[in-house]
Amino acid sequence: MSEALGRDMSDTLDAVVVGSGPNGLSAAVTLAQAGLRVTVLERADEIGGGTRTAELTVPGLKHDICSAVHPFGVASPFLSSLPLEEFGLRWRYADIDLAHPLDDGTAGLLSRSIDETADGLGPDAKRWRRMFGPLLRNFDNLAADALGPLLRVPSHPLEMAKLGALSVLPATITARAFKTEAARALFVGCAAHSFRPLGSLMSSALGTMHVVSAHSGGWPAAEGGSAAITRALAGLLESLGGTIVTGCEVKSAGDLPSARVTLFDIGPRAIAEIIGDRMPARRVRGYRRYRYGPAAYKVDLAVREGIPWTAPDVGRAGTVHIGGSMADLAAAESQVNRGIMPERPFLLVGQQYVADPGRSVGDVHPIWVYAHVPSGYTGDATPAILAQIERFAPGFTDRIVAQQVMTPADFEAYNPNYVGGDIISGQNSLRQLVSRPVFAPDAYATGVPGMFVCSAATPPGAGTHGMCGHHAANSALRYLDLTAS
Repeated sequence: MSEALGRDMSDTLDAVVVGSGPNGLSAAVTLAQAGLRVTVLERADEIGGGTRTAELTVPGLKHDICSAVHPFGVASPFLSSLPLEEFGLRWRYADIDLAHPLDDGTAGLLSRSIDETADGLGPDAKRWRRMFGPLLRNFDNLAADALGPLLRVPSHPLEMAKLGALSVLPATITARAFKTEAARALFVGCAAHSFRPLGSLMSSALGTMHVVSAHSGGWPAAEGGSAAITRALAGLLESLGGTIVTGCEVKSAGDLPSARVTLFDIGPRAIAEIIGDRMPARRVRGYRRYRYGPAAYKVDLAVREGIPWTAPDVGRAGTVHIGGSMADLAAAESQVNRGIMPERPFLLVGQQYVADPGRSVGDVHPIWVYAHVPSGYTGDATPAILAQIERFAPGFTDRIVAQQVMTPADFEAYNPNYVGGDIISGQNSLRQLVSRPVFAPDAYATGVPGMFVCSAATPPGAGTHGMCGHHAANSALRYLDLTAS
């Protein structure tokens, strides 16, 4: 424990935040903006949680370790309100936000222009505009409500009602409104980010938000890597008087400095281990029963001259969804959720260098790939991942210069919040969509006065948007106002 923290331990701080991921730092910034003296404690030697960047394959090649492309980064009402550009954050955009190649050599393409996207979908142009246009017109209002707890009265009920009408349906049902496989696969691939069975109720929700966020602000990458996001948040926090202490693991309540409020950017089970003896018994049981979902299996690649996609426009996209048709994707996601490793898994491929060329070294480019696999999967998914890309880019494997693998166990070792390799910090079951982490009037309260959870296990869930931390900090501020009165 550092000497600076030792001095802080002797005094009562205004606020302590455990964890320096985007949510922890967003919580800390929100509290510091309100004039509180904040200290952030980080277990690792480097801040960032899921937004770290490193040279994993070839020297000089910059790979994002977890979070890579940020559909809700620009859309976030909180992050967009901050002067993060003053602290080095620059958003960079590819020509095409998302591509979804198909076996016939064509691809569905999603861009910031709804008209360009719709026109590229031919017979589905009118349907695409009709489905997503009304949500796009008032997206700022929609994002303010959608990126928060669902169990509350929305500030913009009309926009939320429009979203709800689409969200409640299974993604495979919503997609059947389209005639072309390109449009169907494009939408269902966006929905698959939730790691849910695509035939389940409300599996359309994330797909809808991903599409509309692309048309509103795009799916940018951070210049130099995702670590730039948390570096900017940390710089802002320090400018507001906040302190960050790395290499400081909190294992028990005795490791916590005295503070008026404490916020945890960690999972519910870990919180129960730290302060369970102070929590109501029912809340402890709920936290310990919190369910985690399927895992990610990641392969980082150094690829000379990039991936030779059969559909050339795919090479202009920042993100590529690999999985084939809507039926192929639905089958793969169903298997993963039943604990079966698919022969042809759903892949997310990041080509961030297309938007941010400084990540490459000459003609060697960093490729970020992860597959959805069963929770705790212990097999070798690398051959299936490479075969899936080769399926849509013959000759791709001949261009690989170097590679590094992160298994589900590696993800959990890297970040204990990723239980079983679950990088979205909790199963997106119907129950946990509306009661995350437990059913309670305040999703962020732990049941211990002055202690709150601000991780992705709270609404609105995973993503580099900082909204979990921001909302949790507002709960803490309301608590302080009540105690002060």
